[in-house]
Amino acid sequence: MDFETVKDLSSKYLFPNYGRLDLAFERGEGCYLYDAKGKQYLDTVAGIAVCSLGYSHPDWVKAMRDQVSHLVHVSNLYYVEEQAQLAQRLNTVTPDAITRTLFVNSGAEANEGAMKTAVRYTKRHKVLSAYNGFHGRTSAALGATAQKKYQETFEPLINEKTFGYFEYNDLESVKSLIDRDTACLLVEGIQGEGGVVCGTPEFLRGVRDLCTDYGVLMIVDEVQTGVGRTGKWWCMDNYGIVPDIITTAKGLAAGMPTLAAKLGPEGSEDAARAIMTTDEIASVMTPGTHGTTFGGNPLVCASGCAVIDIINRNHILDNVSTVGAAWKKDLEALKAKHPGKIKDVRGMGFIIGVEMDSEETAAGVRKYMADHQVLVNVAHGKTVRLIPPLIFTMEQKDEFMRVFTAALE
Repeated sequence: MDFETVKDLSSKYLFPNYGRLDLAFERGEGCYLYDAKGKQYLDTVAGIAVCSLGYSHPDWVKAMRDQVSHLVHVSNLYYVEEQAQLAQRLNTVTPDAITRTLFVNSGAEANEGAMKTAVRYTKRHKVLSAYNGFHGRTSAALGATAQKKYQETFEPLINEKTFGYFEYNDLESVKSLIDRDTACLLVEGIQGEGGVVCGTPEFLRGVRDLCTDYGVLMIVDEVQTGVGRTGKWWCMDNYGIVPDIITTAKGLAAGMPTLAAKLGPEGSEDAARAIMTTDEIASVMTPGTHGTTFGGNPLVCASGCAVIDIINRNHILDNVSTVGAAWKKDLEALKAKHPGKIKDVRGMGFIIGVEMDSEETAAGVRKYMADHQVLVNVAHGKTVRLIPPLIFTMEQKDEFMRVFTAALE
């Protein structure tokens, strides 16, 4: 189908809720996408940090074909072999004490499920999160479910009156809000949608200590930063922090819609300060308290298993760390040459933000790059966000830099 037909059908039949570029792709391979005319685009967006293995990775494709021919979906009324296998694999790449997994359908659903769990476990209602953070676009889904049997053990329901917002990287701001009515604190190690703003070690460790002191569950949203994007399996691994709940999505299934809310306590010698164990937290979520039709189906779990296996087998985390560090160094050197246009370079691994001097500059860079067959994303108005597949190479980094440098001339 030609592009104009795709655009016309989309305009007629789809909700107008996305601001789309005038591009459509029909296939992908490695770190490249191809339009209907065969034009090749280097992709540093990866479906917004989703396509962790790039496109059409042969080992992943084989795993999907094998699973499709075997079993695609079965209800959670039954035990699901692939679900158990993926949960077991996740245990091998998370801190030792993180032992229980709940599979759902999106990052937003994982965060809602995590908050529900915290409210039910602590019997408190207050939720803290950071300004400029991003945890999904769903509204209070439980509040809209007008059935008392689903609501009663989670009341008071999470709504705008129960949220408190703190300044990111400002521990005093957290201290002014946290109290014995607080059920959980939801935070990102790097605010991706907020412009790739990195949490400081002092702030994140301070948050961990405050949550422990007040009996508050620390929920870390690893939807964008997890599954190797920072060069470690989880962003929090860079800080030596073990949260009470981890939510993840995006790269876990390389494009298939699955994710996990991982539940667990602190897992080091300091765990004596933890307020619960994994089994204890998970035990409050009894049958009927939370569920999903499609979460953890055999196909997406087989995808997740393949992702973890391929990352481990091919030492992909080493690639993320090595190429990511070289890329950031190149961008910092470019900033020194263009201080009027590039205000900051932030991030780690394969989540890098290049803050431009204005939204107009950022928009112009994105257009120039697309016109020259390189795809970038802009976050928080004026930050060029680089979140490529985890298999992105040094050569592709250099290819990007040539076009990006030209875009600033």
